[in-house]
Amino acid sequence: MGKIFISAGHGGFEGSFRDLSEIVSGVTDTAELAATRDLVIAELRSRGLAIASSSEDLNLTEAIAWINERATKEDVALSLHFDIVNSTEMRGATTYYITNNAIRKRQAEILTNAITKRVPEIANRGAKADAIASIGSLSFCRQISIPSMMLELAFSNSSQDRLLMQTRRRDYAIGIADGLQAWIQETATTIPVFTPSNRPQKIKPTTYPEININLNGQSYEEKGILVVGNVYVPADLVDRLGFDLSQIPLNCRIRYQNIVYVQAISLRELNTSVFWDSATRTLYLKTIFKVFTGQIDQIMGVGNTSEVQLLMFLKNNNESALTNYGDLPHLYREEAAIEGVNHDIAFCQMCVETNFLRFSQSVEPEQNNFANLGSGISSAKSLSGASFTDQRTGVRAHIQHLKAYASTAPLFQSVVSPRFQLVARGVAPVASKLTGRWSIDPLYDRKILALIRRLYESAGIF
Repeated sequence: MGKIFISAGHGGFEGSFRDLSEIVSGVTDTAELAATRDLVIAELRSRGLAIASSSEDLNLTEAIAWINERATKEDVALSLHFDIVNSTEMRGATTYYITNNAIRKRQAEILTNAITKRVPEIANRGAKADAIASIGSLSFCRQISIPSMMLELAFSNSSQDRLLMQTRRRDYAIGIADGLQAWIQETATTIPVFTPSNRPQKIKPTTYPEININLNGQSYEEKGILVVGNVYVPADLVDRLGFDLSQIPLNCRIRYQNIVYVQAISLRELNTSVFWDSATRTLYLKTIFKVFTGQIDQIMGVGNTSEVQLLMFLKNNNESALTNYGDLPHLYREEAAIEGVNHDIAFCQMCVETNFLRFSQSVEPEQNNFANLGSGISSAKSLSGASFTDQRTGVRAHIQHLKAYASTAPLFQSVVSPRFQLVARGVAPVASKLTGRWSIDPLYDRKILALIRRLYESAGIF
């Protein structure tokens, strides 16, 4: 049986996971996670399981490298985290697994269920594919060389979650240990058999089952391989698609039978749809249309989704929003078309800013402020952001503000964006230029582009 690697958070950002040195309610998340990790380690060791733990001082890249340097194929890895969201009503535990991996999904469900079975008061948020994370992927789920998952224990700005964690920490630890023990036992390998002469039998080289590859509706001549539940494709396929192989981390590549393979899910970052059909053992890859190449992040331009596709995307992420905001897809398409703005980018930016119209403490729904626009008024009231008389005006202000950043062309309608005249026109023609201007979140543009990819996948565009 292998080892269990446990990481109790790391510095820096990954999706919505914030720097763990941030203090919430007077207690650092780092200390909370470290205390929980130590109890989990003690519990697992009391059961005779091998444990390895990276330092919480390591950042994400260093933690991944530390594990990969020490891991063997029998090992597993888990990262413990808190999440921070704008709403204080969000609470519960979630386990994230690598997208399109049915085995890991089941293991993630086992882990989450083990915790909530031990502490029924925890809201069970289930197992979630890492593709739904705010930046579209989680490095800990993808770049670790062994099976790995990320466990979000609680929302640190939820007083209920924090109190439950502090008063029931040992029960949390036992539940996590139960889930990890079940996971590591499932991945245990057979011990080699020795002959009476005390010589080990010849061990056959590791073999991985082949899988079929369907590329843009056509069968691809080479086969992929299935490695511990993860699908890999030949590196030559990446080159033939015209992608830069250097954009795929080395941790996502393996050499097998003198051929280099890359983890298929890593192609999502290169604007490729990745779908695994376990029934037919076929990997379906669909690349973005050439017309979109280099244009997916262009703010000025024509969107590619219909009103119905935007509506279904919103429904799939927050069905309750349709009650009050069912007209937003129509409004965004119409207002964006008037000013020549890409409505796909505008709509996805709205989803990032409002958490799919769940809003936050800083902006109330009745303000019709869908992009967290400032009021431009020097008063205490401006701290709560701008307010608009109706949804169309709020959408129009958002579109106008995007155009202010992305273009020097004049507006076709009267100005309703309160800070339109304060923007240096044309400084941000692409989404990446909004980072540091529209938001200080260093991953702001990646979150928008991740949502665009999800939107296009759900709409069947790529």
